Amino acid sequence: MYRFLLVLIAASGASGIVDPAAQQIILFKEKTSGPIGIMTTSAGAPIEYRDTRTLNSRLIFNEFFMDSLTHLSRERIPERLVHAKAGGAFGYFEVTHDMSDICKAKVFNSVGRKTPIAARFSPVVVERGGNDVSRDARGFAVKFYTQDGNFDIVGFSTPMYVYNDPILFPTFVRAQKKNPATNLFDANTLWDFLTLRPESFHMFLLVFGDRGIPDGYSHMPGFGIHSFEVVNEHGKKHFVRFHFMPDAGIKNLRAEEARKIASEDADYNTRELYKSIAKGNFPSWTVSIQVLTLDDVKSASFNVFDVTKVLPLDKYPLRPLGKMVLNKNAVNYFAEIEQLAFNPANLVPGILGGPDKVFEARRLAYRDAQYYRLGANFNKIPVNCPILSENLAYNRDGVPPVKDNGQDTPNYYPNSYNGPVPYKDHKRGELIEIYEEDANNFEQATELYVNEMTAEERSRLVENVLYSLGSAAKFLQDRAVKIFYIIHPDLGSRIEQGLLANGTNNYWDR
Repeated sequence: MYRFLLVLIAASGASGIVDPAAQQIILFKEKTSGPIGIMTTSAGAPIEYRDTRTLNSRLIFNEFFMDSLTHLSRERIPERLVHAKAGGAFGYFEVTHDMSDICKAKVFNSVGRKTPIAARFSPVVVERGGNDVSRDARGFAVKFYTQDGNFDIVGFSTPMYVYNDPILFPTFVRAQKKNPATNLFDANTLWDFLTLRPESFHMFLLVFGDRGIPDGYSHMPGFGIHSFEVVNEHGKKHFVRFHFMPDAGIKNLRAEEARKIASEDADYNTRELYKSIAKGNFPSWTVSIQVLTLDDVKSASFNVFDVTKVLPLDKYPLRPLGKMVLNKNAVNYFAEIEQLAFNPANLVPGILGGPDKVFEARRLAYRDAQYYRLGANFNKIPVNCPILSENLAYNRDGVPPVKDNGQDTPNYYPNSYNGPVPYKDHKRGELIEIYEEDANNFEQATELYVNEMTAEERSRLVENVLYSLGSAAKFLQDRAVKIFYIIHPDLGSRIEQGLLANGTNNYWDR
């Protein structure tokens, strides 16, 4: 059952293959000497050759026909509302620098320790059949199969997020999705949201900048976005933000190049990931953390838990932690990537999560999404099972899979009949309580524009903003220009002049 996970840490891939993604079915034929067996119905009954045709025969008595036809319309499950299209793979995380001084989670302790992982990379907005190289933020999700159960980091390709009030999540999603009347993406709804919630401009400077379209997932960075509270063996608190930097370097596509690729290969990033692994060019990321003490939190000049903000690297430098390597493609995409279910609530002893409201809301939203998509037993799907620890939950029954369904053990707690019992941790610690205000990050947005972008990057940012904003209503353009002026007068002026100069052009037709 766990064949795809048992070899995660072993290297896989065949070098010398011209295009392993395009040749997958050919490679399967080459590694088999003939038909792999007698085909059967889903109930295991062998199928006789005459039942592979239906002309001049009774359909309802043909079990191959009935089994195939009735299954077909049930082969799709609800797709994710966001992050629906994705590439993914398996591999391992190796500790290069022990962090037991601040966190007792075993997964990050002991130099040389390797933990199996699964990773999924995904644009936010597009549907499953959409385009890999759209201008969009990307999900960067990693599941660690640890000795203490699964630990999930459900991060992004940007070091910050859009808002810090989770009640805005439905609004943000709907504003980016297709207009319910036209079934078309609509710049008016996007820019209405952005200009009503100007804290979003910090992240969208990256989305509209060079970082908006990664050139393959192997070149895409990842960030945990939350400041996670962690505790060591003595119960002392620290706070960390996770960074995943691609060892192949950050590389992105220019807008015109991406549009050309999109017309030829909508699965460009997914294909690149699969081919790299199959050829033995295993993508890897250096994993680091920013560390804050409780005193750092109290003395910071801003809310370090605000996910719309970054933690300045000069004040909170990166501390090396480990290496993430992807060395195995999925054997079956649906079983292992589409059913891969992440949840920020998947935490392990020593990692308490983020005290911010966005993290708290995500603990509910992700679980609810998996219940809807995969059913109450989604953690019993092989790819979601904890594989290095024994699962002794009291949950029973429900829509399959149920695996052994707890066998003959008691199904309630507490009980007097030797059912599983909780452990005690007197140094566990509790999440701190914080007070949050509406986000205001113009200062960091200004820092990003002035000091972290080159002159050429600023010019491309303006061009990409105009490409999107040019088709929005005039009052939305005016609102956006005012915000861009607040970020920096140069940026506001260039956007304003660009809109005026191209007032007679249809940006949306370019």
